[in-house]
Amino acid sequence: MSRMKKLNKGPFDAVVDTHVGARIRERRIALGMTQRQLAVMIGVSYQQMNKYERGISRVSAGRLYDIACALNAPIGYFYEGLDQEASQPASPRRRMLLNIVRDFSEIQNEKHQAAVHQLARALAGH
Repeated sequence: MSRMKKLNKGPFDAVVDTHVGARIRERRIALGMTQRQLAVMIGVSYQQMNKYERGISRVSAGRLYDIACALNAPIGYFYEGLDQEASQPASPRRRMLLNIVRDFSEIQNEKHQAAVHQLARALAGH
């Protein structure tokens, strides 16, 4: 019986895993969902979900399908921008934008949402 050699992650594998994890995180935050909520939806622990998002653990094809269904996104969404980004860490501005989206999605009152929208438009000079 031959032993199978465990393949180590190559540099490109780490780039892909980190990119896919970042896209999972972005989509989850855009939907106003916590890591814990997504973990429950796909049947993994919070810690495992955290490892997926950080690119520490590779997301299997089946698990990515579950995540895509939970986040209502096509599988290809998680690979978009991979050839352009070269796994650059999220900039402070990008993190701020994600936080704004998450915070806005948590506003329950529609009048408050409209007020925030008008404030943002006014500050942007529109």
